[in-house]
Amino acid sequence: MKCPHCRGNDSKVIDSRATADGKATRRRRECLNCKGRFTTYEFVETVPLLVIKKDKSRQRFDKEKLVAMLIRACGKRPLALNVFKNIVNEVEQELLSKFVQEVPSSTVAELTMKKLKDVDAVAYIRFASVYYEFSSTAEFVKEIEKLEDVKKL
Repeated sequence: MKCPHCRGNDSKVIDSRATADGKATRRRRECLNCKGRFTTYEFVETVPLLVIKKDKSRQRFDKEKLVAMLIRACGKRPLALNVFKNIVNEVEQELLSKFVQEVPSSTVAELTMKKLKDVDAVAYIRFASVYYEFSSTAEFVKEIEKLEDVKKL
């Protein structure tokens, strides 16, 4: 680590602690050459998660976009914004834990629906109707019946 005072290359760590948000490590250093002190921050380098859309185009995984979709699907349902953010965070963590850089949008939707199903059945049906592109009431009924069968188990 180069000293900002003398440009020397040798320093030692005096103090090390996590930042308030826990996303970085703050290190207090002392230059062995000029005895000057300075602070550095260490971050984990992450590779962006890319979503492969139905048309085969790729775009970055956008948490805010997924939250907005959930809010739309759950319109007028008694769910707090925190619930949507927790679902999206869980989906992102599950995807990142698989160590993949690219994921099909269908996988993102399936994971989201799985988590939403546990939170609110009506919101799940609404989200599923858009994802599966229901074109008839029979498709709604079929999905509701599957949901009811799962709840009986």
